Amino acid sequence: MQHTRRLLRIMALLRHPETGCPWDRAQDFASLVPHTIEEAYEVADAIERKDHDDLRDKMGDLLLQVVFYARIAEEQALFDFESVAAAICDKLERRHPHVFADAVFSNEEQRVQAWEAAKAEERKGKAAGGGILDDIAQTLPALMQSEKIQNRAARNGFDWPEVEPVFDKVEEELAELREAFESGDQRHIEEEVGDLLFVAVNLARHLGVRPEQALKAGNRKFIGRFRYIEERVAEQGRTLLDCALAELDRYWDQAKQQGGDDR
Repeated sequence: MQHTRRLLRIMALLRHPETGCPWDRAQDFASLVPHTIEEAYEVADAIERKDHDDLRDKMGDLLLQVVFYARIAEEQALFDFESVAAAICDKLERRHPHVFADAVFSNEEQRVQAWEAAKAEERKGKAAGGGILDDIAQTLPALMQSEKIQNRAARNGFDWPEVEPVFDKVEEELAELREAFESGDQRHIEEEVGDLLFVAVNLARHLGVRPEQALKAGNRKFIGRFRYIEERVAEQGRTLLDCALAELDRYWDQAKQQGGDDR
């Protein structure tokens, strides 16, 4: 608590209208959003790299964003840091009645159902008549947003019970994309690409795969193989543009045979 109070005091001094830092004083809710997103991704990156010292620092950077928002809100008489902390404490206790109350769940499914029921009740309280999907953030990365939409719909009964129909749907969407391509209608092509990506996320979900992490792993694999091609070409004093595609494909196949996580 000592350092929490210290951090809040530092933020107040940075925002002081006369003696504070000009940059900090100039910020508002909207201007901080890009910094918050960047800090969250840097936390994720430190975790992925298993760099725990860096993780501690990046978590501090992310905490600063929360303190910054709370200070701006306090200046506008909206809320303060204590009310932010109180709100999350209340939410955690409300959503964990098996820990903080006398609820007993006999299996994981019952616990998840209770969790979702609590969240649904919270959504009702926020906006009368709000839809099940209404509070999903529009600023989420598209893959994460798609997964969240589909998970929410599935928990409310709108889902295929088995994976096989999802494979069929992928093939159907791919065929529709090919038709759109042959029509030459660019807007239609874009729409069908979106449908294909959406159902690919659904397939990943049914296979127990997180699409965001799977795509990142695919990106890393491509980078590793591409780097191998660059190295082979550079050894000959050439650039990739000097090479025919068939030659680059041979190096690609060699990279695949090398194996390893980065290949």
